[in-house]
Amino acid sequence: MVRSPFLGIVGQGTAIALLERAILQDRIAPGYLFVGPAGVGRRLVALAFATELLGGGNLPALHRRIQQRNHPDFLWVEPTYLHQGRPVTVTEAETLGVRRKSPPQVRLEQIRDVARFLSRPPLEATRAVVVIEGAETMAESAANGLLKTLEEPGAATLILLAPDLASLLPTLISRCQAIPFRRLGVADLTTVLQRQGHEALLNQGEILALAQGSPGQAIAAWEQLQGLPEDLLSAIAVLPTSLRQALELARHIAKALDLEAQLWLVDYLQYRHWHQQHNLQVIQALEQARQHLRHFVQPRLVWEVTLMTLVDDLGRARSSG
Repeated sequence: MVRSPFLGIVGQGTAIALLERAILQDRIAPGYLFVGPAGVGRRLVALAFATELLGGGNLPALHRRIQQRNHPDFLWVEPTYLHQGRPVTVTEAETLGVRRKSPPQVRLEQIRDVARFLSRPPLEATRAVVVIEGAETMAESAANGLLKTLEEPGAATLILLAPDLASLLPTLISRCQAIPFRRLGVADLTTVLQRQGHEALLNQGEILALAQGSPGQAIAAWEQLQGLPEDLLSAIAVLPTSLRQALELARHIAKALDLEAQLWLVDYLQYRHWHQQHNLQVIQALEQARQHLRHFVQPRLVWEVTLMTLVDDLGRARSSG
């Protein structure tokens, strides 16, 4: 009996059932949109589905090739940073020690690479498969370029990974079959963390609450928290009460953390202050900070304005109380 590459994937029975039915009925769509939060298995299911679509006699061996990105008819595209005029992946940026000043994105040149990849016939399989991770990071020019490919994919299937439908152009959504992915329940979350060797996280209530049913996000949050300098961790434990403290904390955050870590810090601070104080003003100010950071505003300025605003707001609240 041939072992299915979907075996062992936890908590995404609905998504897997939809894809297996498409395979059994030989009704493969030219485009799929895997919609759901990061860290719940979208990538694993995409790799397994690609294995089925490119399938041959030895599925386990083929699955290993797909996982290693070592198949001539399989292309994995992920958001990149620009470094010295060339795109580098998140992993490459970490290896190179690049200080990331803007979020990664899927770039127009990468979409052109997809078109070039699909312009030739498949070499080993009957079709080609392209997975685009972080599809929500595409600028409009890149999304429009992908639209042309989705309209005439040839002998190919494209799989887009995104957190929700609202983050993509409606024209892209209309050309893909949406496959829903859900957050994991407690039992499934426990299973995944144990398999990944992160059983200790099951005792970290704050991390689990922040992850909201995503084992991948739980692991990433723990790693981010462990990577924060101890003096910064102490400094963010409470909100600043003076403008001087606000400016010092803003300088500290901008100097110590790259942009991705700062964006995670926004999530962490929102969670902590909501559960400690249920102060909507703090949550809204931090959400505005997130938007400014994602739109390339100078990080230190963002934190200075955000923290000084909170000092003023909380000061007025104390006076009126």
